[in-house]
Amino acid sequence: MGEAKRRKELGLPPREKPVELKLPVLDKENIQKKVRSFLYKNPIVPFVFYGLVLGAFGWGLYNLVKGYQLIKS
Repeated sequence: MGEAKRRKELGLPPREKPVELKLPVLDKENIQKKVRSFLYKNPIVPFVFYGLVLGAFGWGLYNLVKGYQLIKS
């Protein structure tokens, strides 16, 4: 006797089949179009991004020099 018949005789619901998880398929061209359209609408974004990166680099360099001066003296 198979498992399905036994479950039916015992009054149990059918066994749940495992759900296979798959990674979502990304449409690269569609994403590129959305990013480009966003950047065309907001041309300041790259300048702000690069400004923030340079600012963070400068701040880290400043703290590095300040910390070196504290250790030195």
